[in-house]
Amino acid sequence: MLQTPLAMQEYLGETTRAVANMISRNVLARYPGLKVVVPHCGAYLPLAVPRMQSLTPVMQHNGLVGDIDWETNLARLYYDLAGAHSPEVIRMLLTVTTPDHLLYGSDYPYVSPQVLTASIARMRKYLVEEPDLAPFAEMILHKNAEQLLEIGDAKRTSRTSAAAASPRPVQTMLVRIAEIEVYPEYLSEYLAYGSEVASVSVRTEPGVLCLYPMQLKEDSTQIRILEIYASQDAYQRHIATDHFLRYKQGTLHMVKALKLSDMRPLDPDSMKRIFNKMH
Repeated sequence: MLQTPLAMQEYLGETTRAVANMISRNVLARYPGLKVVVPHCGAYLPLAVPRMQSLTPVMQHNGLVGDIDWETNLARLYYDLAGAHSPEVIRMLLTVTTPDHLLYGSDYPYVSPQVLTASIARMRKYLVEEPDLAPFAEMILHKNAEQLLEIGDAKRTSRTSAAAASPRPVQTMLVRIAEIEVYPEYLSEYLAYGSEVASVSVRTEPGVLCLYPMQLKEDSTQIRILEIYASQDAYQRHIATDHFLRYKQGTLHMVKALKLSDMRPLDPDSMKRIFNKMH
């Protein structure tokens, strides 16, 4: 479209298409460590997501897509507000996300410093003046980004000295329940993969405290895996092992749906007592 600049339409179209492809293939749900910051104020996603949701049954009927984990996929997306941000744009974004996933974006150096300064001043003004957005002003302007990227002021100023002066803080256990639905024709093959990776992981990885696959009695294609790792670091080491990658790649086509739910123990100390009792 020679009569319009790329920034007017094509950037937005390409961004929306890329994210839509990730959602329709459950890329974000299948890789829980992945977070994506969508540029251009979310592009056309506030319009595209409900349209995709309404058309999904037709696409599934024609074999174009499988089940889509909308909640998990959307929860992995963050949005920068570089470009034509406004109260109206933010309200549209809040139809597909939550306030803690909105990030200020400058678009520097593609805009001049003068425009950038005027833009952030305008943004601060409407965030304060709009009653429904005011509670989220500091979150949008900096707190959300600091939390996402772990670069808060306190961390920046103390990280180097603290690392040298004190031991690394004790990490808490990571407890997770994986809810998996397997295509019936692959069930026996999947169970073999799942049993093997659980056995090898618990036997060879000190940080894998529990990897316990189970089937629902009323539906054998519904698998539940209780996962307990000594720490987040232990989990990251686990998903990089050869046996986990072999399981993940080998079963990718067998899994119809996957949902990962991180759990918060009501009494963390009781978890330690349970493991001590087992020993």
